[in-house]
Amino acid sequence: MNHREITQFLSDFELIRERTIVIVDYGNVEKWKNNLGWGVGIRQLAYLIRSLSFGNQALRRFYYGADYGKNEKGTTLVPWSKSVLDTAKYNKFEVVDKRVKYIHDNTNVHGFSKKCDLDVEMAIDLIKNRENYDWIVLFSGDGDLMYAAKYLKDAYGKKCYVFGARGHIGREVMDAKTNGDVADILYAEDFEYRLNPRYEAKMS
Repeated sequence: MNHREITQFLSDFELIRERTIVIVDYGNVEKWKNNLGWGVGIRQLAYLIRSLSFGNQALRRFYYGADYGKNEKGTTLVPWSKSVLDTAKYNKFEVVDKRVKYIHDNTNVHGFSKKCDLDVEMAIDLIKNRENYDWIVLFSGDGDLMYAAKYLKDAYGKKCYVFGARGHIGREVMDAKTNGDVADILYAEDFEYRLNPRYEAKMS
């Protein structure tokens, strides 16, 4: 999409944005920087999403791990995790978090790996909120939610857009578009002027 096409796309969304749910899998979005060469800003993301979903804050949902450090009984979030979650709340997202697990891993230079999977929470929330929306915008190139997207389309007529980064789109997502279970795939690169904080700084 070029800038003119994006402007038209967002303009068309004004007619449906009060009936659109946005699911942000921010753990996945963070990884886009490996392909993009820049990181998506939470404030910039929130501003874009207001053009896609407006009104009910519960329909602008942000999923991310709450990292309390290696001590499984710790009660204080590590600074970077607290910053992400606080910024999302400040920008009017409905935040859903889950404690990050530290798993012993001899193959990792730090001796552990971290895990926090929120796919089940996202799928359940999509189903629980189905009476409140007609459209889904999913910020994640991960294909794990395509089963839920297909179910919601077949059973309730819900339509889904997937937003991801080129080179970070799962095969399941591409197949879902081919099969008609996903209306379209949007690419973060095309929206850099809306999502990259450095771009915004250059323009100011």
